Amino acid sequence: MTRPPGRLLPALGTLAAALAGAAVALGAFGAHALEDVLAPARLGTFETAVRYQFLHALALLLLHHTRVTGGLEAAAAARVGATLVAGTVVFSGALYALVATGVGAFGAIAPIGGGLLLLGWAQWAWSARPRRTG
Repeated sequence: MTRPPGRLLPALGTLAAALAGAAVALGAFGAHALEDVLAPARLGTFETAVRYQFLHALALLLLHHTRVTGGLEAAAAARVGATLVAGTVVFSGALYALVATGVGAFGAIAPIGGGLLLLGWAQWAWSARPRRTG
């Protein structure tokens, strides 16, 4: 018996679009407002956060489409989606916090988000694997 996917799955497309839109806004903010304010290394960290946020927002849109077209079971899509969202928030959020505050401890949190992103991709690969019939 599989657990119901909860509330994340129906909202996955909306959440993905919101994360993508926020990444565009943050990218523009970084390019125009932070370029003359931050040291190049800090700006690079900010750009990494935006890039990972945007790429994983696109991945969430693909996950939503895959689920809608029947390519993935609802429970599996919900698990993958939750893990990718958590990884994106922790990874990019930690980098944004590091850039904003200069507190190095945030840099130590980012790998946790990276690990969640890797786990999400592994879950997706496992869930999408071909299955033997019969």
